[in-house]
Amino acid sequence: MTQTQSSKYSERFWKKSWDKGLEDLKPSAWEGTFRDALRKTFDEDADDIALTFLGVEFTFRELDHYSSQFANMLIDEGFKKGDVVGINMPNIPEYVIALVGAHKAGCVVSGVSPLHSAMQIQYQLNDLGSGGRKVALVTLDAIFENHITKIADKVPSLKVVVAANLGDFLPGIKQFLGKLIGKIPKGKITPLPGKTVLDLQRDVLGNYPTDLPKVDLTPDDLAYIQYTGGTTGPPKGAMLTHRNAVADLVIVQEWLGWERGKHVACSGFPFFHIAGLFFCENCLYLGWAQVLVPNPRDTDYISDQIEEYRPKAYVNVPSLFQMLMKNEKFQELDHSDCDLCISAAAPFPKESQEVLEGIVGEGKLLEVYGMTECSPLTVMNPSENKKKLGHIGLPILNTELKLVDPTTGEIAPLGKAGEIWVKGPMVMQGYLNKPEETKNAIDEEGYMHTGDVAIMDEEGYLRLVDRTKDMINVSGFKVFSSKVEDTLSKHPGIDTIALIGVPDADRPGSERVKAYIQITPDYEYKSEKALKEDITKFAKEQCAAYEVPKIIEIVDELPLTAVGKIDKKVLRKKQ
Repeated sequence: MTQTQSSKYSERFWKKSWDKGLEDLKPSAWEGTFRDALRKTFDEDADDIALTFLGVEFTFRELDHYSSQFANMLIDEGFKKGDVVGINMPNIPEYVIALVGAHKAGCVVSGVSPLHSAMQIQYQLNDLGSGGRKVALVTLDAIFENHITKIADKVPSLKVVVAANLGDFLPGIKQFLGKLIGKIPKGKITPLPGKTVLDLQRDVLGNYPTDLPKVDLTPDDLAYIQYTGGTTGPPKGAMLTHRNAVADLVIVQEWLGWERGKHVACSGFPFFHIAGLFFCENCLYLGWAQVLVPNPRDTDYISDQIEEYRPKAYVNVPSLFQMLMKNEKFQELDHSDCDLCISAAAPFPKESQEVLEGIVGEGKLLEVYGMTECSPLTVMNPSENKKKLGHIGLPILNTELKLVDPTTGEIAPLGKAGEIWVKGPMVMQGYLNKPEETKNAIDEEGYMHTGDVAIMDEEGYLRLVDRTKDMINVSGFKVFSSKVEDTLSKHPGIDTIALIGVPDADRPGSERVKAYIQITPDYEYKSEKALKEDITKFAKEQCAAYEVPKIIEIVDELPLTAVGKIDKKVLRKKQ
């Protein structure tokens, strides 16, 4: 490591590429709790729309009242500051009610994927309940019947279960018809020995006062325990304080120039994921209306909502943007009210980014980078200055960052790949019940070792090339899978591609590159063999010899995580 390379990062030279007038914020900007920050919205924007869901609109006043009723129920059930509320739902009004209500009671919120199996829910709830914490779970009646009844007796810390139906807030006729034709799943709510079981509509919103409870809460108290995907072992709960959450909110809003007002935003990110949670937090903090999307794969519904509410911002994972780009209605919509399309959580091929901008407007796509452990955002493209397609952007305000060669541990020079190490007020306190994992993730200087590999250019823009665990070792050569995927996705026959490394039997310790490919709809080819040969020829022309896939498998569909990322963990298990 040379002094020049080290000082480049310490001087934060990328600040020259920030939008004009941006400077680090004073730490006093986040000396508060997320709960208290919402009072301004509830007091000043009470009659404005907070949520819109399947044609039903909710004001901030209604959200304030409902969430206070939920908070008073928790307190009545003996919940105190530091106890946990798991929310096991898609993006429906009840999720937001429980989120805000839990904070009003001083409780910690944990998103629990509604796609989890019973065993996965059991693991998370038991982890959350360690150390004597009480746990409440808010879930759908269908999940209650199919999963919770099977595990409740195996989770001693689970004291309260609150169930709701997907259609509870819909008009009566819509509820009746939806359940009749099976569009709205339903389940039976039954007693659970030793637990309090409540129906959210009947027992909570119809029974508890709307008075704001008085609970002492500080910026250092935990706000969230959000679980990572668990790609390298059991899921880990990232502990985020109110200070972490508020810091990232105010920093990102300053970066984007977002202000309070009667704006609307639309996102397909699920709230149980950190990206969806952050989107929800921003809208609540700013008094913006949120278009709730219970099924992010329903691009017709999303297009209809965009047409009706004309959002200022669309926030999605790249795979959802790609699905929307194929929807004829989305293509033909008037997107003039949209200022930004924010893409996060996965690589977005540059070619596809250009297609999206051709639909919504040039210069509107803004790639960002974050992770659960960082509340989540630390790197973003500028709001006004140059946005580099294919780049995740610049380190944001109050953020220190450096790239470290994952093989040598030395600082990576500009233009060379290195693991992102990041430090700032948004970095988590650690992993719940996992001190060794925490020690491995956050060093003594406070840098979070992200596991993501990037290259920084002379202006400070970062381009992701891989996850450290996704790097493929071909006879000592490092193959950055996302870089090769981006290159090969330019082939007209490739709709979606995922690369993994498989053991090379002829060379112990080495790997072979395997590509899983989903073919572009309506692409014409003579045979699967001929297509594979053509893709291999294309790869040899565009890539280094060691990057060329040695195995190609054509698939009808690639497995996706709940957020819409390609699930390479599933692909690796097939080997």
